Amino acid sequence: MREEQRRSESAVPETQEAAINARNALVGGGSAGIGYAVAEQLLRSGHRVVITGRRAEQLGSAALRLGGDTGGTVHALVNDVSEPKSAAAALDEVESRYGALDVLVLNAGGPPPGRVLDVEDERWQRAFELLLLGPLRLARLALPRMAARGFGRVVFVTSAAVRQPQPDLATSVVLRAAVTAAAKLLSREFAAEGITVNCVAPGATATERRREILDARARITAVAFEDLDAADAAGIPAGRAARPEEIGAAVTFLASAAAGYINGTVLTVDGGRTETI
Repeated sequence: MREEQRRSESAVPETQEAAINARNALVGGGSAGIGYAVAEQLLRSGHRVVITGRRAEQLGSAALRLGGDTGGTVHALVNDVSEPKSAAAALDEVESRYGALDVLVLNAGGPPPGRVLDVEDERWQRAFELLLLGPLRLARLALPRMAARGFGRVVFVTSAAVRQPQPDLATSVVLRAAVTAAAKLLSREFAAEGITVNCVAPGATATERRREILDARARITAVAFEDLDAADAAGIPAGRAARPEEIGAAVTFLASAAAGYINGTVLTVDGGRTETI
């Protein structure tokens, strides 16, 4: 027990910044990919974190790894953001374990690839619940409580494809554009109460999601996965896909006290790929 305590104390730096950041965070999609990287970065900066996701085994394993690697306080909650009752359950879990929620990271896995006229109504509806309506339910409950305490950080993880659309990612492009607009409205509504609402828009990131997208393109085009992978990386000025922890660092900065005057913006993390100014 003492050894575990010493490991925990050494893993989380006892600095003034860490003390300021010792807040309670809820991170969606925390079992893998960008969500996992966000949770890890938040833990390393001193936050207490609840990660959510739909798969109990993966989520539990992720929480164990995160706790072991960072020494931080992390809990796993099986929760499907697309279910109407999930928002209240998630907030109740955070508050019962740690107290009031300070940081809300709205992150969900992307829907299957598809072009805009090829996506059936049912798939649009599922993506709508996952990407837009579910996160808004959480925001609707969390933001007034944050406002009552005078502090809050909300970060929507969207996609650089919102600014530079990719034809085969139609549901993600359309619905995350709506999420971006909703985030802007929320940022103006709660700014005077010490709350910031921002978006982080990742470009190509080395996750299972990117592999799924490239696999789908390979099946449609009959071009080898390796060739598509190389061509995709060649179109990025940085010459590579992002590492998940690079996205996590951007989210963690926006969640920090130091980012208190950054509000209503989209931080694009794409290696310079987006061509618009």
